[in-house]
Amino acid sequence: MQAPLNPSSDTPSPADPATASRIRIVLVGTQHPGNIGSAARAIKTMGLSRLVLVAPQKFPHNEADMMAAGADDVLAAAVEVDALADAVADCRLVLGCTARSRRVQLRELDPRTAAASARVEAEAGGEVALVFGRERTGLENAELQLCHAAVHIPANPDYSSLNLAAAVQVLAYEVRMALLGAATVAATTAPMADAAPHAELEGFFAQLADTLDAIDFHKGRTPDSAMRKLRRLFVRTGLDSQEIRLLRGVLADAQRMARLAGRDAG
Repeated sequence: MQAPLNPSSDTPSPADPATASRIRIVLVGTQHPGNIGSAARAIKTMGLSRLVLVAPQKFPHNEADMMAAGADDVLAAAVEVDALADAVADCRLVLGCTARSRRVQLRELDPRTAAASARVEAEAGGEVALVFGRERTGLENAELQLCHAAVHIPANPDYSSLNLAAAVQVLAYEVRMALLGAATVAATTAPMADAAPHAELEGFFAQLADTLDAIDFHKGRTPDSAMRKLRRLFVRTGLDSQEIRLLRGVLADAQRMARLAGRDAG
């Protein structure tokens, strides 16, 4: 008589619902409502439930309901906002799913590594967003600047066009495997659960840009390149709220001195 199978370590452990609940899927500027419904179905099959829609062109819509095919609860609970910054304001890890781009230099992750990083961050209590762009044009440069890293699906280079819902399914599957403990690729970063929420970081970047203008840092050159490099530098550090308050205090003093210098020169 054959011995019963022993449940070994090869059997994935159940995913922690609390960890999964900290991971959201964000769709930006979706043009076809059917893709919203298909994306809702894709994430529900993988144990995720949070869907955020940034300025969808048509929602609510019958086609979204039809393509959800049983994921009506995900659609009903979907949050709709006007801008990506609003969708990720409380997040400590934001991953933008995009084709490779030379215009915006972000650290690139494959889906499995991205999912492992998302799991590590969510397990540590941080909010995580996986962001997907428009069907035809993807994420704009300004939207990619809000992301900590880019996720690139290594599709067939001769035919690399992925439907939006298919891309969501790929990432949701990798997240599922990571949450089940079956992923073997380690996260590339330590958890950033102590890092400041995204909204605080963006407030710092806005003040930094104003300060650089006030002290004439750019000397007539376009500020875009310098700000992109500075954003990457500070994003990598995982600043916490106290550190941001300290830096903003330094910037405030620099702005005050610039105003005094301007008055003295006048």
